[in-house]
Amino acid sequence: MPQTVAKDGNIKYALSPDYPFVARVTPGETFEVECAININDGVITHVGQQLTPADVTIPFVNGATGPIEVAGAEPGDILRIDVVDMALEGLGFTSLWPGIGIFPDWVRRKEFGIQTRVVEVEDGVVHWSDTVKLPIQPMIGVAGVAPVLGAVPTVDNGPNGGNLDAQEVGPGNAIMFRVNQPGAHLFLGDCHALQGDGECNGMGAIEIAARLTVKVSLAKAPARMTWPRIETPTHIGTLGCARPLEDAMRTAFEELVFWLADDYGISEPEAYMLLGQVAEARCTQMVNPKYTYICKIAKSVLAQYR
Repeated sequence: MPQTVAKDGNIKYALSPDYPFVARVTPGETFEVECAININDGVITHVGQQLTPADVTIPFVNGATGPIEVAGAEPGDILRIDVVDMALEGLGFTSLWPGIGIFPDWVRRKEFGIQTRVVEVEDGVVHWSDTVKLPIQPMIGVAGVAPVLGAVPTVDNGPNGGNLDAQEVGPGNAIMFRVNQPGAHLFLGDCHALQGDGECNGMGAIEIAARLTVKVSLAKAPARMTWPRIETPTHIGTLGCARPLEDAMRTAFEELVFWLADDYGISEPEAYMLLGQVAEARCTQMVNPKYTYICKIAKSVLAQYR
């Protein structure tokens, strides 16, 4: 049986090298990680429930399980996490919360007030209503390693990962981070059953607890890799996080140009021009302290360069 990293007692609200490790895994190992819902664990109990201000304490949200030690990981390595499976719990929620979202009335914090929709998630479907059923697209909202210095709250993100909210971080795909600290200090949490691009309403995904099955591996990091990288069966991609949004976009494109040049032998000018024709890019979330942008290219295009 694979080892399981339990959520109880192991939820953190910052990605930091200062926490003691809660588990140890080895490269090539497949293991399970329990992830709590993004607000107080256990607070969501029934369909029709409405959250209150006492149920959410910002910035103590998006808690992640960890840190998990990856044996042998050293600064300068690249840590790859393959998401094998995600088993979702039965109840999820989404909510409007004053001051959070892409239209925050941040002075008066009024907007629409607190509005919550608790939904059943079963048989591969989000039961939005009696008539509206939405196919799930499970994803991990918070994934990352310890930063070079200090700590990154789980509401935020950076080159080390964190609250990325990228839909590609899900079953069948992989995400990669540059290791900054011995042991890597892997954190995973804030799982979603479904999320639209932009995560427009702040608590905009179907937030849900989940049990992850993941596999880790190590290699030497490319010299010009700074931000997280994604691989799916059909694409490779890079993530950039920043404000304003155009800086996040520029970072994602720049990182992909570096990847194409260094690993595929495509010169930077040609890679830049090529992305002008075939890039698949979008904002995955616009509600965190720094926005997330992804830039992808199809492997079918790259296969023509081999």
